[in-house]
Amino acid sequence: MDDLEEFRRRGYAAIDWIIEYRRRLEELPVRPAVDPGWVRSRLDRRLAEHPQPFETLLGDLDRTIVPASTHWQHPAFFGYFPANAGVHSLLGDLLSGGLGTQGMMWSTSPAMTELEQVLLDGFAAALGLDPGFTFAAGGGGVIQDSASSAVLAVLLAALHRTSDGAWRTSGVDGRERVYVSTETHSAVAKAVRVAGLGERALRIIDVDQQTRAMSPAALEAALRADVEAGFRPVLVCATVGTTGVGAVDPVRPIARAGRAHRAWVHVDAAWAGVAAICPEHRALLDGVESADSISTNAHKWLLTAFDASLLWVRDAAALPAALTITPEYLRNEASDAGTVVDYRDWQVPLGRRFRALKLWAVLNGVGLEGMRAHIRGHVAMAEQLAGWARDDPRFALAAPPSLALVCLRVVTGAGPVADDAATRAVLEAVNASGAALLTHATTGDRYLIRVAIGGVATEQRHVVKLWEALQAAATTVLAATPPTAS
Repeated sequence: MDDLEEFRRRGYAAIDWIIEYRRRLEELPVRPAVDPGWVRSRLDRRLAEHPQPFETLLGDLDRTIVPASTHWQHPAFFGYFPANAGVHSLLGDLLSGGLGTQGMMWSTSPAMTELEQVLLDGFAAALGLDPGFTFAAGGGGVIQDSASSAVLAVLLAALHRTSDGAWRTSGVDGRERVYVSTETHSAVAKAVRVAGLGERALRIIDVDQQTRAMSPAALEAALRADVEAGFRPVLVCATVGTTGVGAVDPVRPIARAGRAHRAWVHVDAAWAGVAAICPEHRALLDGVESADSISTNAHKWLLTAFDASLLWVRDAAALPAALTITPEYLRNEASDAGTVVDYRDWQVPLGRRFRALKLWAVLNGVGLEGMRAHIRGHVAMAEQLAGWARDDPRFALAAPPSLALVCLRVVTGAGPVADDAATRAVLEAVNASGAALLTHATTGDRYLIRVAIGGVATEQRHVVKLWEALQAAATTVLAATPPTAS
């Protein structure tokens, strides 16, 4: 039986630990300097037979877990994309765990289901999405664990719809085709593999060499050629904010081409989509009203701890049509009447956590106004960093800045090969210093540094410090670069 008073004591201690960890984050190296196996060598391999003092757990965190952690909430974490574990969302997660809800169906938790519906309809309006994505208009939204799960779910719905229902009984027939660009996230390729289509089903569409956005003309040509060859277009994925350089695909012509060939059109706006809560960034989602689905991640840039990926579909029946399986033990009066949403039919797993509660907690703590300020602050920091790079002859922008993502390349004057080598060396030097964490990408076979601004604790002074570290590293690397290298 749970000892609630002991839980209170431990709970206070845990909150105190989190507060102190967050306060001293800036003093820690962003990335740990440990070798593989270091953590396992410091932990007792034998599982505890008896209860341990809570202080033992906290001590292990301090001695072993923190020193071997990459600190994603560090204000100098500029890698990948941000993972916003804001403190309000931590409280929401705590309350969700306290309720211990298993919300697979409306009947197992009416509050969980209906709060999620209210939030998804509300965020659709806040983002400026077409009303057709709301429950009131026949569509609706769901909180998935990730954009990867979202794209898998819509791919299964697309397989069902484009086969006129035959997929559920007969499976795939080898004629299915899925369309992505060279910049599309690997989650789509993985979904294709998980769905059993095989890599042959994936069609890679060329991008514009300047913008890195998918070419609608190339997509149309591929669709037409496949249809003439007897293949069946299943899904077209447009991206708003690609992982590499933040490119924005032209959704409207892409959707027009996909729908003309009966393909499901999905918009992956995992990182950038949430920026549309700011009216000045609504143009990012131009044309999304022509798509069948769109996803964006609250856990990247919306102050909400992982996992919270928001997915909307225009047809509320599409996911259940593909995914519903109802054994007798799941039957109930509300579901049988068809008057409620059972979110188990909107995702691959049966079970689901009360994710909506942490998003609700963030809204309670900061409101839409606070979310907008969070995003605008990072966009302004990125604009300043891009300006510094333009003014420094040692650096060049490898792509146009995209919201809070700035992509840089070091300029040696000795040609592309030398530039790529110097760019890699600068990134490695900054990361090795522990002062910041950066990640890279390649686009058009060129190596570049990605600076993804968006941390909960990141302030302008951290971006200034990063720029100083980049300049210092560039000075050292360029001094060692032979002027005649090629």
